[in-house]
Amino acid sequence: MKRGTRLNTFEGGATSLAPRIRDALARLDDALFAIWDLGDNVLLAWTHDDSELRFLAVRHYAIAEAVHSGPAHPGPKNDAIGFVNEILSGSKYLAPDRFRQVCRDFGTDPQILSADFKVGADVDVELIDELMRRYSVSLVRGRAVVLLDAVEFSLQPPLDQMAMLNSLSFSVNSAYRQLLSKAIDVNFARTTTGDGFYIWNRATSPGANVELYKLMMLILADNAVAQRKARSEWVPKLRAAYHVGEHYEFHQVDGLNPTTFSYIVGQVTVDLARMIEKSLPGQILLGDFEVREEITSGKSFRYDTVDFVESTAATLDHLNGLVIAGGCIENIRCYLTGQSLGSSRYTVNRYHIRDKHGTTRVVYNAKINIHRENAEPIFLGIQRDDLWAFASARVEALNRDAQQTGTFFVRP
Repeated sequence: MKRGTRLNTFEGGATSLAPRIRDALARLDDALFAIWDLGDNVLLAWTHDDSELRFLAVRHYAIAEAVHSGPAHPGPKNDAIGFVNEILSGSKYLAPDRFRQVCRDFGTDPQILSADFKVGADVDVELIDELMRRYSVSLVRGRAVVLLDAVEFSLQPPLDQMAMLNSLSFSVNSAYRQLLSKAIDVNFARTTTGDGFYIWNRATSPGANVELYKLMMLILADNAVAQRKARSEWVPKLRAAYHVGEHYEFHQVDGLNPTTFSYIVGQVTVDLARMIEKSLPGQILLGDFEVREEITSGKSFRYDTVDFVESTAATLDHLNGLVIAGGCIENIRCYLTGQSLGSSRYTVNRYHIRDKHGTTRVVYNAKINIHRENAEPIFLGIQRDDLWAFASARVEALNRDAQQTGTFFVRP
């Protein structure tokens, strides 16, 4: 049976290569597939030397064993988790000396493959990196993920569940098409949770997290309009959670091939699942995050949840003119809810919620208001005064304008 080459799934880079180079990369993909051995092995890193490519492949359980081996692990300063995460994050390419050291740390000899091309001259390092990721595991830090959950999904008959997921899928695709019309290309991926979807932006460029938030807005707006028009319960009532954190990304086996789409698991997905458990129907929750984002080489900035929503709100004019269910967007306002201080000033409420395991997390309640020409406005999320059923252990009211009102206060 002829396998399809991984090159066919690339968005760019490979299409402009000469046929000779594409054929060589297809042979390399076949060789990596053989090393991967239906998922029995994981490719961790690679390097090159003249016309040879060297790949580090370990058994699929070796990563977990390395983490749990504790002080006996030969990683730097005996920090097993830090050692493994360093390898899994960033580029899969390692400088030759570093690659040899990592091979020694794992007690594994590299797989050596001959190449019919020169790395750097004929083929970029990034292209081989991308070719290899399908057979690897990657740690991604500072990436936003959205969890969309269909309320009372498990109580519905199977055919209704199928119709609800199809409705949600259409809202996702429709929102994506709308963003494309504004030249906002969100390289999004999704995986099902059974009751809904995890959605993330594959891009790691500055602004990628903001673009995902805009995608979430339009998904929820399309769903809200569909609910108004629906004559049945096949359009799901949604609740949503948005958070930024770290996760592992990997591919599972689909038949004899690794899937073309990826799966994610990590602290950010755990946090999102616990947030959704506590959320109300129609509610939008944001996690409490702080992100350091690199703008250019050597230059970066930090932002937290409140900064993120404020900076996102300042960019929403770009979405004016999009049409949602026949109504042209005039303006969009997004904000985190809190108490009024008068003179158009507000605090931001920060909610402490406790999950079923007794772990406390901090979340924010978000609102999104979309006003349209010649059409009813779309109000997404829940106002602060309507959160009486939201089970929070504690609420803090945070004021950013310390000079005028005195920073921060807590109420039970």
